[in-house]
Amino acid sequence: MSDETTIDPAEFRRIFAHLATGVSVLTAHGADGPVGMAANSVTSVSLDPPLVLVCPAKSSTTWPLIRESNAFCINIMASHHEAVTRAFAARVGDRFAGVGRVEKPTGFALDEALAWIECEIQNEHDAGDHTIVVARAVTMEASAQAASPLVFFRGAYGSFSGVELA
Repeated sequence: MSDETTIDPAEFRRIFAHLATGVSVLTAHGADGPVGMAANSVTSVSLDPPLVLVCPAKSSTTWPLIRESNAFCINIMASHHEAVTRAFAARVGDRFAGVGRVEKPTGFALDEALAWIECEIQNEHDAGDHTIVVARAVTMEASAQAASPLVFFRGAYGSFSGVELA
């Protein structure tokens, strides 16, 4: 196999759009106040130690602000959070406007999220037009309310159904 890429980036994106992903919002304490960004490239990496991976785009203007704090809170979003998630994905505007939240040591737990994972950044790795960030989970909590997750699939938001939520 050749080391040269022959795959069109638009086609790469189109094909990977068939992989449904969960939707989360990363929040942190910025030097000038709360900062946050939407993220769907989030996954667990290791149980022992508890590590997570996030992959912000190098073009992100928010990730450097989160990096400066060396910690962040992952908010796993519920199906009714599409508007909130879109606000955190926007390049301009007050992302926290009208969003209820609780201050945590690493960032902010957004109201009615399904779960919150507070993380400390361990290291970063260069990965093309993104950065692979490995962070250690330091505390976490799940909502007691039964709710469906917000998912992203083929360029659209949706919800998971067909299971009994406890």
